[in-house]
Amino acid sequence: MASISQRKFGSTEAKISLLGLGGHHLGDAKDEATAIQICHDAVDGGITFFDNCWEYNRGKSENWMGKGLKGLRDRVFLMTKVCTHGRDASLAMTMLEESLRRLQTDHLDLWQIHGVGWDNDPELFIRAEGAHAAMTKAKEQGKVRYLGFTGHKSPEVHLKMLETGFPFDAVQMPLNPFDASFTYSFKNQVLPELNKRGIAVLGMKPLSGKGNPIKKGVLTPEEALRYAMSLPGVTTTITGMEKPEVLAQNLKIAQNFTPMTADEMKALEDKCREAAGDARFEPYKVSLQYDNPEARWAHGFPVDTQQKEIKEMLQETDNTGLPYPELKS
Repeated sequence: MASISQRKFGSTEAKISLLGLGGHHLGDAKDEATAIQICHDAVDGGITFFDNCWEYNRGKSENWMGKGLKGLRDRVFLMTKVCTHGRDASLAMTMLEESLRRLQTDHLDLWQIHGVGWDNDPELFIRAEGAHAAMTKAKEQGKVRYLGFTGHKSPEVHLKMLETGFPFDAVQMPLNPFDASFTYSFKNQVLPELNKRGIAVLGMKPLSGKGNPIKKGVLTPEEALRYAMSLPGVTTTITGMEKPEVLAQNLKIAQNFTPMTADEMKALEDKCREAAGDARFEPYKVSLQYDNPEARWAHGFPVDTQQKEIKEMLQETDNTGLPYPELKS
């Protein structure tokens, strides 16, 4: 069995692999059998951190991951996210129970608020009977071990979430060579604060979401992953692996990982600086393209009806979140 270096999970005693498997892409696997095999091969290859979310592919990602990790639960650090966005704590608890059922487990190692990005997200989170109340209750009940939040839009909102005073164990955010030179830089604005507080740093979108800079020859997968894994204090780097060959490629990089030097990292940032300026490889920061549909509805914002998740929602007849009559009329 191959191995991948493990890193300390923030200020806790837990350790997780420096490469994490992204749950959204798992739901894009060719079929269920392929997704299950990817989970098995990931564990055998040394990946212990598994990412997911209640809304990914309308539950398919959690279902497939649950089947893929059956019999392997004690070998992994399992995380999923909750999508309340201003709705009350009771909905968060309902979502948690659904996630546990889909993932075939009685507890999560990490439960996170999904996709904060609007100015009032911190206020909605921390208000009486907001999602923070569900998180506290779930931890007290032993249904979750650690708590955190995620987002890919606004470093400022990440900092405001920290200012609520809630005892977060982890924070997830985009970290890649383009982020370093863009106005909304998580590396420059949020990473130092997390390191100062001893909070686990979960990097995501090392390949910019859909690998466009890789496809266009701007970066190699190894450059992108090594850069993200080399940033100070990063605990794990989460990336999507919906194909066995992508998993094999990323496992090889992680199993043979050596940190980039400061000069190597700066050279890569300089190479990406011009493209970083207009966010062409970080559309999740400046467009609706990657916005969490559940969040947009909860905030009363319009959605992109061409988005894959929205199309799936329109076909959904039984949904525990908000109803969507305005799109069905």
